[in-house]
Amino acid sequence: MRYFVTGATGFIGGHVVRQLLAAGHEVVALVRTPAKAVALRELGVELAEGDITEPATLRDPMRGADGVFHIAAWYKVGARNRDVAHAINVDGTRNVLEAARDLGIAKTVYTSTLAVYGDTGGRAVDEGYRMDGPWLSEYDRTKWLAHYEVALPLAAAGLPLVVVQPGLVHGPQDHSNLALVLRDYLRGRLPVVPHQGGCWSYVEDIARGHLLAMERGVPGESYNLAGPCLYWKDALAVAEEITGVAAPRFVLPPWIARLASWLMKPVNVLLPLPPTYHPETLRIAAGATYFADDGKARRELGWEPRPLSEGLRLTLEAERAALEA
Repeated sequence: MRYFVTGATGFIGGHVVRQLLAAGHEVVALVRTPAKAVALRELGVELAEGDITEPATLRDPMRGADGVFHIAAWYKVGARNRDVAHAINVDGTRNVLEAARDLGIAKTVYTSTLAVYGDTGGRAVDEGYRMDGPWLSEYDRTKWLAHYEVALPLAAAGLPLVVVQPGLVHGPQDHSNLALVLRDYLRGRLPVVPHQGGCWSYVEDIARGHLLAMERGVPGESYNLAGPCLYWKDALAVAEEITGVAAPRFVLPPWIARLASWLMKPVNVLLPLPPTYHPETLRIAAGATYFADDGKARRELGWEPRPLSEGLRLTLEAERAALEA
């Protein structure tokens, strides 16, 4: 089979590409700068220069594909420059999905996120849950728009689309805020842990969920690729059991995080704040939970994420090796 992939140079997308190749499939990857995607070419990936925000660059490389994986996204929490978020997450998604529709692609898998549910208040919600704001971050807001105002309406209109919704994805070569927290933890430089929670999934399991969605997913359906749902303090307790490095004992009180978020709003207008002190980051740290139930993905896709202790061990071993290199 031949698959067209966006976001192939990213964290999740790179693992999806490798699993597709390992299964014997051909991959065409849309990349903005082919010279920066040499590693993909060396794997045998066909590179197509283009951008999801430029519709004219999508159709020729997508034409003839048996399926499309749209994984590319703007994923930043606490970023100062957020102007491109809507262009990439909303308009870019529309461009890719409409191209797949117009070309008659047999099946498309779109990577949404558990963040479209917002703060679930400690509940693990299923795919039927919906909240309509307010959103904790610009990422949450724009992915919500892409999910509910672009992807699902196109699916309802007949596009053979399957939506997958990962949670807090971890693994080697991650460059997100989560990876920064884990590195600080390994260095013993994490004095406090935020009172927030997420569903922790190892990146290879998330990639496998994408392939299963293409193979077994029902068009028009969404699937939570959640994994174990834990507060950060509980996840870091597992990390301590794995590494022997003491996890922070002090959990940031939600009221302090909320107050800090309020105080940082005017500061952020005048000065470029690092992501850690951005009002968005602090709002989430004030007790937000992105919890979801993955029973549907397990039943219908046969998705089986590994236990947190197993996936987190692999992640921490890779991070520790990188720190010691």
